[in-house]
Amino acid sequence: MIILIRHGQTTSNARNLLVGRGNPDLTELGRRQATALGDLLKDVREVWTSPLQRARDTAALAIPHLEATVNEAFIEVDYGTLDGEPLSAVSGEQWRAFERDHVMVFGGGESLADVDLRVHAQLEALLADESSLLHSREEHLAIVSHLSPIKSAMVWALGVPTSTVWRMQLNNGSITTITTRLSTPALLHYNVVPPLA
Repeated sequence: MIILIRHGQTTSNARNLLVGRGNPDLTELGRRQATALGDLLKDVREVWTSPLQRARDTAALAIPHLEATVNEAFIEVDYGTLDGEPLSAVSGEQWRAFERDHVMVFGGGESLADVDLRVHAQLEALLADESSLLHSREEHLAIVSHLSPIKSAMVWALGVPTSTVWRMQLNNGSITTITTRLSTPALLHYNVVPPLA
């Protein structure tokens, strides 16, 4: 099974800013969210993380006994010049255009189609490798990532249109799990948020 973890709340999340490739710190709430994940991750045997600091910090708090391997495929979408700007910097019409056009790029950054290409390639490689942890019922791979890559993985698991991501909420400090059924990807859990201590 793959356990996808969205990092804990950051200072940018708390201020409703677009956060792509920047490195805002986790808030105190974000650190508590990361620590609370630990009880759900007891069967994790391997950890991958986005190269961004908020994901690496979440991994260290949630699974402190395992050293994470950085995997570039699970970095957040690049918002280009809009990174760190308030959500209000993007008009309603621009958001609607972004929702309709998966290859549209914001601020000279990256399209969601590009995110799908890199995330789906990694997941397809795990699916093709019958010895990978995706196929194990007892031992799991945790991937600490971000909103866009995790939603991309969910679309891959379900085999649904990419526009589905706009109808799904994904909280900070949540887990989403993907397994296989008859060698086909299957979504087991989505957006599970553990209680905070």
